[in-house]
Formats: sequence, structure tokens, C-alpha cells
Amino acid sequence: MLVLNRKPGERVVIGDNIVVTVLEIRSGHVKLGIECPQHVAVHREEVHRRIHVAQSTDHRHTQRNESSYFAEFA
Repeated sequence: MLVLNRKPGERVVIGDNIVVTVLEIRSGHVKLGIECPQHVAVHREEVHRRIHVAQSTDHRHTQRNESSYFAEFA
């Protein structure tokens, strides 16, 4: 893990097309601005986790349905 110190207005560049700017630091909270291409998904960690859990559940549900579908023809 890379650990950096940044002040408001300072930036971190990731690769060639992602820029993270520290917008504000107040009361123990940091407000970040993230510039990236539209095709790059940016989520808070808890949202990212929920998306993956939902996708995993959908995938398992699809696999069960396909298994029972093909079992009918076996």
C-alpha cells in the first residue's frame, strides 16, 4: 500500500487518466474529487461490496436455474 500525505488542492495521479484531488479536510473527514474516464467505475467500498454480493447472488441463481434446466433433458 502506498501512503501519501496531501493537502487540500493537491492531487494524486493514477496511471495516465485518473486524478484524485483532495478538495477539503474538515472534522476528520476528507472530501476527494476523482477524475477518470466514464467507463471506469468508482464506488465507495461499501457500495462496491454490495454490488459484488448482488452479482455473486445473481450468478449463483443463474447457475442453479441452468443446472435444473439441463437436468430436465439428461
